[in-house]
Amino acid sequence: MISAVAEMYGIHPQTLRLYEREGLLKPSRTEGNTRLYTDEDLERLEFILNLARDLGVNIAGIAIILQMRERMEEMNRQMQGFVSYVRTEMFHRMQGFQQGAAIVPLRRPVVTPPSNRNADRTRQK
Repeated sequence: MISAVAEMYGIHPQTLRLYEREGLLKPSRTEGNTRLYTDEDLERLEFILNLARDLGVNIAGIAIILQMRERMEEMNRQMQGFVSYVRTEMFHRMQGFQQGAAIVPLRRPVVTPPSNRNADRTRQK
């Protein structure tokens, strides 16, 4: 609850209300409208307080930092998904390669034109 969290972190309950109003914290609520803070909310609050107390970042700066942090986490999740996809594809292709198939299927044979060494020597002169 808000009073317990405020006391735990040595801040005024109005500070928590401000953080909520500014969208920095989003505690859940009971049917009686009492705020309930999860462990995740408390971790986020600790991060906010670190920015505000230790680094002197204002509320607007904290909001920007939190948005950037969330974007980076989302990008990391997407990147992990991509890496997983590539690993799976490579695994399947390597299995196919071991069974005699090419890693990259060829649609038609590659034909290289015959080398004309005389033409090459003429160009060099």
